Amino acid sequence: MTTNTQTEGTKTVEQGLRYAIGFVFIEGLRRRNPGAVVNAAIALAATCLPDIIERRYDVTFRPWQRLYSNTAMLTHSVGMLGPYDDVWWWDHLTHTHSSTLLSGLVYAASRREGRNPRPRVLATIVGIGSLWELMEYIIHMVAERFGFQPILVSYGRSDVIHDFVFNLLGAVLVLVFGDGLLRNLYQRVDCAEWKDSQQR
Repeated sequence: MTTNTQTEGTKTVEQGLRYAIGFVFIEGLRRRNPGAVVNAAIALAATCLPDIIERRYDVTFRPWQRLYSNTAMLTHSVGMLGPYDDVWWWDHLTHTHSSTLLSGLVYAASRREGRNPRPRVLATIVGIGSLWELMEYIIHMVAERFGFQPILVSYGRSDVIHDFVFNLLGAVLVLVFGDGLLRNLYQRVDCAEWKDSQQR
């Protein structure tokens, strides 16, 4: 398979994933489900991030990285139509998936700067994860207070603990496999700089 064929295939699948998210948006409108509508709209916008990052930082995503990112947007969007409530492992999947994306960006940015990514990745995941859970709780409580359907749902203390566990799982996966899977995003940093950063 040639590079051009691979590129065209990736673009086709990417477009298919965007159409699927668009379908979630339309289905959310049909069901009058604001959570599905808002989350699908945000997810659709987020599928443009790889292109923005490539232009801004002069990097090139591998085809699987682009598809992995867009798939995370799709699974979260679809979850708002029911799987978050009906499929016990769906929330665990999306938290792990999203955590690997955020961890991967922090990992690559740290390596490009010649820094040790471990503390940055862990601090980011714990910090952003805490803010997300707080936002989820506030949105849910405000929606209940004023009698409308929340765009994010808080399921209680046990769910928060599980969310943190799977957020950290995603971070650990990136820290373990980041060198092999994300090198194309930080390759301007040479080996000597990386070794020096490990001593800091």
